[in-house]
Amino acid sequence: MGGEKSKPKPEEPPRKFESHILYHDANIISLTFVFYLAVLDEPWRKINSGDKQHDLQYVRDYKPQTEGQQLRILLHGPAGAGKSSFINSVQSVLLGRMYRQALADNISHSCFTKKYSTFRIQRENPDTFYPFILNDIMGLSPQKGVQVDDVKLAFTGHLKEGYVFNPGSKLSEGNEFYNKSPTVNDKVHVLVCIVPAHTLSSMSDETVQKIRDIRLEASRLGIPQVAILTKVDQACPEINKDLKNVYRSKYMKERMEQFSADVGIPMNCIFPVKNYHEEIKLNDDTDALILSALRHIIDCGEDFINWKAE
Repeated sequence: MGGEKSKPKPEEPPRKFESHILYHDANIISLTFVFYLAVLDEPWRKINSGDKQHDLQYVRDYKPQTEGQQLRILLHGPAGAGKSSFINSVQSVLLGRMYRQALADNISHSCFTKKYSTFRIQRENPDTFYPFILNDIMGLSPQKGVQVDDVKLAFTGHLKEGYVFNPGSKLSEGNEFYNKSPTVNDKVHVLVCIVPAHTLSSMSDETVQKIRDIRLEASRLGIPQVAILTKVDQACPEINKDLKNVYRSKYMKERMEQFSADVGIPMNCIFPVKNYHEEIKLNDDTDALILSALRHIIDCGEDFINWKAE
């Protein structure tokens, strides 16, 4: 009655999602995968599609404090993680239409990108570009991926555009693609690790160790690091059903926390996104996640540039 306290509503038990795969051979083998899914009542990180215009304007207005400075963002991660698709998605959001500059592979699970490639992000006017650039490199893999030492050379600006990575050996100083006198704009200002959310638990120990080694070298140089978790819609059916559930999914939060513990990147520097890959029109929820990550990347790079200038 009047003085009674209402009993707290018990937490809704996780929903069960089952998928059966049948293989027809001498015997029929049934494999059952069970995912316990739960969606929080409130998102653990606040973001909504209404933030899109605010973040979009922020990125469009961004200008480094140092005249002539370009913010260089280096993308790295496992083969097939979606680095090229992320570049295309960023360009698409900023142009307001689908754009396909970086070649992405939807078939091979090996390293599709072979060269050190630089992508300048175009503004509405085809002759003007944003003051930040994205670099794509060969993916990390246990045997055939990019050499960790080559990634370290990129940090200090010693890799020239077009260098073809050799999984068997690192770039030598005598090579024509070795930049002997790198400028400030040749050096990396932000390191972005791109990993697929739906295969995080099966990432090889060798690949995780490579990510750690690269991160340690970046930390030694003071380079800030951000992580982008792609393919979030493939990682969780609740997110696939509605992208707004990305920060309400317990499963996604747990995956991010585990990745943070594995490689050392703080949770507030990890961002789940969905790249554009099959769509022909832009989506506000997809844009909002991409812009939120991009704005944070730009802020990290700007802070690093200003710190180096002091």
